Amino acid sequence: MAAVDSFGAKDSLTVGSTDYEVFRVDKVPGYEKLPFSLKVLLENLLRTEDGANVTKSQIEALGSWVPTAEPDTEIQFTPARVVMQDFTGVPCIVDLATMREAVAELGGDPTKINPLAPAELVIDHSVIADLFGTENALERNVEIEYERNGERYQFLRWGQTAFEDFKVVPPGTGIVHQVNIEYLARVTYTRTVGGVLQAYPDTCVGTDSHTTMVNGLGVLGWGVGGIEAEAAMLGQPVSMLIPKVVGFKLSGAIPTGVTATDVVLTITQMLRKHGVVGKFVEFYGPGVASVPLANRATIGNMSPEFGSTAAMFPIDDVTLDYLRLTGRSEEQVALVEQYSKLQTLWHDPETEPVYSEYLELDLATVVPSIAGPKRPQDRVELSNAKSQFEKDLESYASDSDSSAVDDAVEGTFPASDPVGFTAQDEQSAHQRSLRHAAHAPRTASHPTEVVLGSGEEFVLDHGAVAIAAITSCTNTSNPSVMLAAGLLARNASQKGLKSKPWVKTTLAPGSKVVTDYYEKAGLTGYLEDLGFYTVGYGCTTCIGNSGPLIDEISAAVNQNDLAVTAVLSGNRNFEGRINPDVKMNYLASPPLVIAYALAGSMNFDFDHDPLGTGSDGNPVYLKDIWPDAAEVQATIDSSIDTGMFTHEYAGVFDGDERWRSLPTPTGATFEWSAESTYVRKPPYFDGMTLQTTPVTSFSGARVLAKLGDSVTTDHISPAGSIKADSPAGKYLDEHGVDRKDYNSYGSRRGNHEVMIRGTFANIRLKNQLLDGVEGGYTRDFTQEGGPQSFIYDASQHYQAAGIPLVILGGKEYGSGSSRDWAAKGTSLLGVKAVISESFERIHRSNLIGMGVLPLQFPAGESWASLGLDGTEIISISGVEELNEGRTPKTLHVVAEPSDASPAGKATVEFDAVLRIDTPGEADYYRNGGILQYVLRSLV
Repeated sequence: MAAVDSFGAKDSLTVGSTDYEVFRVDKVPGYEKLPFSLKVLLENLLRTEDGANVTKSQIEALGSWVPTAEPDTEIQFTPARVVMQDFTGVPCIVDLATMREAVAELGGDPTKINPLAPAELVIDHSVIADLFGTENALERNVEIEYERNGERYQFLRWGQTAFEDFKVVPPGTGIVHQVNIEYLARVTYTRTVGGVLQAYPDTCVGTDSHTTMVNGLGVLGWGVGGIEAEAAMLGQPVSMLIPKVVGFKLSGAIPTGVTATDVVLTITQMLRKHGVVGKFVEFYGPGVASVPLANRATIGNMSPEFGSTAAMFPIDDVTLDYLRLTGRSEEQVALVEQYSKLQTLWHDPETEPVYSEYLELDLATVVPSIAGPKRPQDRVELSNAKSQFEKDLESYASDSDSSAVDDAVEGTFPASDPVGFTAQDEQSAHQRSLRHAAHAPRTASHPTEVVLGSGEEFVLDHGAVAIAAITSCTNTSNPSVMLAAGLLARNASQKGLKSKPWVKTTLAPGSKVVTDYYEKAGLTGYLEDLGFYTVGYGCTTCIGNSGPLIDEISAAVNQNDLAVTAVLSGNRNFEGRINPDVKMNYLASPPLVIAYALAGSMNFDFDHDPLGTGSDGNPVYLKDIWPDAAEVQATIDSSIDTGMFTHEYAGVFDGDERWRSLPTPTGATFEWSAESTYVRKPPYFDGMTLQTTPVTSFSGARVLAKLGDSVTTDHISPAGSIKADSPAGKYLDEHGVDRKDYNSYGSRRGNHEVMIRGTFANIRLKNQLLDGVEGGYTRDFTQEGGPQSFIYDASQHYQAAGIPLVILGGKEYGSGSSRDWAAKGTSLLGVKAVISESFERIHRSNLIGMGVLPLQFPAGESWASLGLDGTEIISISGVEELNEGRTPKTLHVVAEPSDASPAGKATVEFDAVLRIDTPGEADYYRNGGILQYVLRSLV
């Protein structure tokens, strides 16, 4: 409850027979011109005003917001709740368990450590598509998931019982973002505060960048690092600057044959080109009312891909209809409507708010599209896909030897070792007669004959579609594209078409409701006829959990250096992310995923090339099987009902027999196992005292890595498979873990020893301290001559010698997913500062949260322009000003030549911009990190 009510905003609202306390935004001068998303922030400040963290002047600044001004006013945003997925959620709960012990050691009560904001974790990132194309694929993949992750799941079950206001959605339920919009989100939140029932806008932060999917429901939320999420759970507000808001006007309607995926790829390209990093995007205009809720969620989901913090749709009748469809109570729907209208949060197409910048899209102009081969914003019109593929292939296969060229890198290597893999072993006579997967350009053609264990023979070439996956939160929440895929599969199957035998075909719905409506519509059998059996309910191929390719396919690809492709209905297609055997990745709508499985190659023109020969002997083209838009809508209307949602979510936190039978530890503090290789107590609070230690400047630092532009958190954070010869693999060997049981980095996020060893270990990382070397390597200047070394090994030598470390980076350092371990691992490697040309929002914040200084080169400068080669000895001065409550704009950097530097190299000096942007961030840094700050404040 607000201790201060400077604007007299406190009021009451009666809905039915229930009275709610509310804080009215119309009491603040200027409110009427604010965009929807800023009104949500305004209410947040009114309700949490305390005269210290949230002040009258901050509320006035928001009311008098100047749209075109550069953001310079800090506010403290208190989200209503926190959502997590299991990869990023496990370390959050590990840290909370560790904080309980630290509180006890400092003389406090460990049970005081609980989420103060409700927290919900959905286990969705651990299922891997090991098996596919068989009836038992789902069951076996879940069994394997439990075999791999039982120890983590036991820990999460302990957390569910030990912590108040913390709930876990067990494995096999769905993808966190789809569960969020279908069940967890309230749109208008209610909670008893100080004995009074309050109503206020539902807001959230999540430990996944695609938390923004809930923006489509009118819920303001975005992805944060696990570090920020932990603080939010513990009652700490999110410190932020009042952002610019980009108004995106929608008009017209989507044409026949165009999908929501095509719309979102078009919007992604437009907004990435415009530049919206750090800004809110808000959709408005006459076209909004014609955008179904599922399409709004699809657009909101891709916010990280176009770079915005959030991508909001306002609340209207479409919102209410979706709430009813998904089983929310009539009382809740009535509250949402009346509260939203009271607070002027209800969409009025006749009223145009004032925005910082404007864009517009006539939906009627959108055409079928895909995006690739390595970035979501690289949209290609489907009609140009073949010709563009031929051009792009030149970067992946050379004329002379077809060797791969990986000049521009974004991504991570995925998934774990195969367990119980089963390939499809039944193929039609039609498939057995096929000879060529891809007719690549003659200049780069590299036909390779493959014989499967079943006796199936064919020839693979560059461009062959090795993976066709209907996957990811982006599209599997959307009935329009999912049912379009099902109808296309029906049409193809009825004409006698089959997926090509080299294609790994997987279907991973975002919730069990999808399975229900496929079944009711009679489409399941047709999907399975094309190989699209359900492999799991979770975030599979899009995060690299694609599982292995068929053994013979993998061998042919690697032995002949083929540039094969993946087509997925996801949101991320960075190089190396989807599968280690696949070089080129394309985002596409679910029906196009199936179309490419039928075509078998990216080197394919859907307008002119037949997908195959029908059972009647005639060629079949895409236009012959593409479902009619009216039939798609009729199928939606007839096959989806509220009962599906109420049934599937009735016991959403209970889990199946596997979950309920897991042995669960008890007690307020966790009993750490010395033998565990999954969950270990991290060292963040070792030796911590109640009093802070003054921060200091440092000298004698060495460069651990010198990196180029667009180094993502996928490069930095440990993710994907653990290689046997890596430091992490050696650690697991030393602890008696068989190679087949390594699992993935993501599954071992609760073990800091594994994660430190995997930081900066991406196989596509290019540390430019070394020439022509990719992977987690550096030069170790503690050794004579600075020989090549694993980054982890060199870090250990530097730390043993008391030598601080720095990272040199380029533009957009830390872009990509909101990965806490990208910052935690950096800190634990002994890095004291990262100096880059620019930072992505979340990673910069997370670095501060782990006690690492984010510094930017002077405007227009880079390590290259300044002549830094990474052999220098670095000193950074001016840090002490932070102890005096001031945040300097710059810190002075001196880079002196070392014994490893070229002869005659001169000393370089410059003033680096200190990217500690708010007083709250300065507090975190002074305390050694956000976790230490929170712990001290609680004790």
